[in-house]
Amino acid sequence: MADDIKEMNPQEANLLAPYGGAKPEAPAWFEAAVQTPYEERFVDVGEVRIRYQRYGDATNPGLLLCHGNGAHAHWYDFISPALAETYHVVAMSFAGMGDSSWRDSYNFDQFSEEQIAVCEHAGLFEGGRKPVIVAHSFGGFITMNTASKHADKFDGVVIVDSGIRPPEDEWGGPPIRSTRNRVYASLEAALARFRLAPAQPCENHYIVDYIARHSLKQVKNEAGQTGWTWKFDPGVFKKFEFDKLSTNMLQDITCRVAMMRGEDSVLVSDRIWTYMRGLRENMDMVSVPDAQHHVMLDQPLAFIQAVKDQLNTWDY
Repeated sequence: MADDIKEMNPQEANLLAPYGGAKPEAPAWFEAAVQTPYEERFVDVGEVRIRYQRYGDATNPGLLLCHGNGAHAHWYDFISPALAETYHVVAMSFAGMGDSSWRDSYNFDQFSEEQIAVCEHAGLFEGGRKPVIVAHSFGGFITMNTASKHADKFDGVVIVDSGIRPPEDEWGGPPIRSTRNRVYASLEAALARFRLAPAQPCENHYIVDYIARHSLKQVKNEAGQTGWTWKFDPGVFKKFEFDKLSTNMLQDITCRVAMMRGEDSVLVSDRIWTYMRGLRENMDMVSVPDAQHHVMLDQPLAFIQAVKDQLNTWDY
């Protein structure tokens, strides 16, 4: 991730700096979407409290939306309302991210337990039809782990831009951080430092700004002054089983699986996409044009349609 940022110029890495804390202009569809009411809920999973948002008719088929590393449920605020026209939609924040509480340590099975607990608490297992999970990036790996252990509970999973690397590719996971999140003196200063990881250009600055604002919280610094800092736990990856990210996590999943990527993704290149195609039979594979790793930021409306099309393909 750090190497990706070094390769980009500051204008591309720090997308919001030119705005000086002002909100970029957004289209009407986006403004309407993020103003859609939702029900905020919390569920305790062991020692942590997991936050999630619920949309739509609870009698409709269930759809659990899961984010990537360092992200949160608000990454789907402009996605969920369109899907809630047909589905009972739930968007969650994993422990250590967003407004969910932090753990002392983290692993795949704990994150999977959080997904199951949210589904149970939200009633996604009660509608007469098993739910589907749509999960991006790191959340996709969590979902593959969940589906490999609990495939009987789900109708299918849609894994978005989660690249399973060939065995010869060596990768030890994202950079391990041991320091605290920095406290910025102002919201403007914090927003100027917001970066996508891996870093990439994104024309929809209004979406980047929206998720950045929901990624920050007000705190007191060491001098007792009010400032702004990131919500995510910088210690999530101090101890983690990254070996799973280079294994075929699909082989034990017995429910339906669809793979989706941004066609221009640096994490799911054509070479990795071709490799993944051979890991499982009867697996749908969808590329969203003109999108990089952060598919829902680059092409939000196309992403919504791609998800709808995939669910329709499954007659879901």
